[in-house]
Amino acid sequence: MTGCSGELNSLMQRRLRLVVLGAACLMLGACATPSERLSSDSGRTKNGSWAGVAIGSAPAPNARVKQSILSRAHREWEFFGRQTVVLKGGEESIPHVGAWEDDGNRYSDHVNLYWRVVKEPQLTGMDCDKPWSAAFISWIMQTAGVPAAQFRPAAAHSTYIANIIANASEPRRWFVPRRISDYSPKPGDLICASRGKARPRFVNGYITTRSLEGMSGHCDLVVDASARSLDVIGGNVRNSVSKTTLELDKKGRLQPSAKRPWFVVVENRL
Repeated sequence: MTGCSGELNSLMQRRLRLVVLGAACLMLGACATPSERLSSDSGRTKNGSWAGVAIGSAPAPNARVKQSILSRAHREWEFFGRQTVVLKGGEESIPHVGAWEDDGNRYSDHVNLYWRVVKEPQLTGMDCDKPWSAAFISWIMQTAGVPAAQFRPAAAHSTYIANIIANASEPRRWFVPRRISDYSPKPGDLICASRGKARPRFVNGYITTRSLEGMSGHCDLVVDASARSLDVIGGNVRNSVSKTTLELDKKGRLQPSAKRPWFVVVENRL
C-alpha cells in the first residue's frame, strides 16, 4: 500500500506539473507580440497580415469597377497595336511589335492623357526619357472609377505602393500588399518589380515604406492567370502598352529574375 500510495502521489504531482506548464504556455501565447502571432500571411488572421500587422477587413465586392479596370487595360493595349512580350527561362522575346510612344502624334498625345492624371500635362510620348508606366496605371484606376482615397495617382509606382502599405490595416481598403512568396496573383492585381540598381530591403519577405523612398519601379496589371503563367498589361514596356506573358513556379507564385525582380503583389480585393 505504501508503495502504491507513493506512485499515486508521484503521478498526481506529474499531472499537476503538466497543468501548470500548459497554463504557462497559454499565458505566454497570449502575451506574444503581434509580429510573433502574425509572422506571415498564411491565414492566421482572416485577412492576412503585413509585417506583423493585421490587414483590415475586406471591402464589399464591386465587380463593375474591377471589370472596368481590366477592360480599360485591354483597350489601351489594343490601341497601341497589341504588342506582346514573353518572359521564359530568364529570356525575353517580343513576338509581336506594336506602336510606340513616339510613333507620331496619335500615340504621343495619347500618352499625354496618362500624364495629365498625375499632374504632368506638359509631357507626351515624345518625352522618351520620362517613364510613364506609373502614370498609365494611375490613369487606368482613375478612369475605371477608383477613388483617389483608395488608389493615389502618382508619377512613381513607389509613391502609391507606399500609400497602400501604410493604409493596409484600415478597414475596407480596396488594395493591400501581399508577399510574393505566399500569394498567387489573380486578375485585377498589380505585380511590382524594381528597376535599376536600387532595390527595396526585405525583412522576412516584407518591405517598408521607407525602403521604397527614391526607388525606381514598375508595376503591371494582371489580366489573366493560369496555374503556371500570367498575362499582364503595363505601360512603357518596350516603348508601348504591352501584354507580357510570364512563368510562375509550381505553387503559382512569381519567380523574380534579373529582368523582373518582383518584390510585392498588390491585391485587388474587389
